[in-house]
Amino acid sequence: MELFKTKKTPTDLNESERLAWLRLSRTDNIGPITFYKLLEHFGSASEALAALPEMSKRGGRKKPLIAPPAGQIEKEYAALQKLGGALITAADKEYPLALGATDDAPPVLSILGDITLLNKSCIAIVGARNASLNGRKFAQKIAGDLGKRGQIIVSGLARGIDTAAHEGSIEKGTIAVVAGGIDVVYPEENMKLYDAIKKKGTIIAESPLGQKPFAASFPRRNRIVSGISKGVIVIEATQRSGSLITARLAGEQGRDVYAMPGSPLDPRAAGPNHLIREGATLIRNADDVIEGLMNFSGGTLREPETDKFRHFSYQNPAAEQDITSEIPRENLQDMILENLSFTPIQLDELVRSCHVSVSDLQSVFLELELAGRVKRLPGGRVILVESE
Repeated sequence: MELFKTKKTPTDLNESERLAWLRLSRTDNIGPITFYKLLEHFGSASEALAALPEMSKRGGRKKPLIAPPAGQIEKEYAALQKLGGALITAADKEYPLALGATDDAPPVLSILGDITLLNKSCIAIVGARNASLNGRKFAQKIAGDLGKRGQIIVSGLARGIDTAAHEGSIEKGTIAVVAGGIDVVYPEENMKLYDAIKKKGTIIAESPLGQKPFAASFPRRNRIVSGISKGVIVIEATQRSGSLITARLAGEQGRDVYAMPGSPLDPRAAGPNHLIREGATLIRNADDVIEGLMNFSGGTLREPETDKFRHFSYQNPAAEQDITSEIPRENLQDMILENLSFTPIQLDELVRSCHVSVSDLQSVFLELELAGRVKRLPGGRVILVESE
């Protein structure tokens, strides 16, 4: 039985459309969820790119939204190939099925190393950067033991627990998800480990080539770490750490969360201990994790929004952009903006409040998104964007 099911239909993209996917994904105001909505609306990334300036203008953007120059995207693609890397899209059969089951799966990923690891059974291990010696030893051992049991270990190439997890699993299979560009090693002290994973494992990046990590890129990285995995193991983490964010994302994505308990006197044990109180599975060794995986059906995983990949065959013409509502477009924009705030609400609530069809609201909402005035969040939630 397949644990991860998506409605996506793998399609062989031609080179032009593959570059259009990359270009659209690198455009301002277009996150993964908006990207897929544009595909639904227009049928292809190429058609969506052509429509961006006019749609963003209708959404109230002063200067039309323009995608990065095609030459810049071609240069990035060529540089990735020169590194020995590959570009995979959510329409490709090589794309991780587990990750594709999440709402905000990255449309495009850069890959270095063994691409076949992406669709094997994966477990994430995360934890403190300033981990104790015992914490690092435990991470390295459990990673190695899980590797011997057929699990691929996923982590973020950070110092501390991440490093120990990669080191313990590199011989059996490890995946490093980096926060910056795939050619940027962070921290620099992990250069040797990075080179080893590139040869024996897999490195993944969502960010453009050459992009140095910044604050917002780490939570984005974390959702890939959890999304590609069946479960997440947390070893030593404070309650305000990125590891706890990864655990929260794992729960939202329907993944299992495991935690190694620790002394209440150690702040690094506060995170795992809190997770255990909240229902995470306490683990002592690899057997505890394997036992949990045996009971994991994958039934709690959310599937992508209906027909998310409907147009990947590109046999349909671009969708009609005119709305059918009797309410003028400008008035509908005002209604949407008045009903939204900086606290997320469900899109269904917005539809009911505005008393218009879903298709009409989606069309106008997409224009506001491209103008940078509203934003979609995972789980069908929407939010107002603070103006600069």
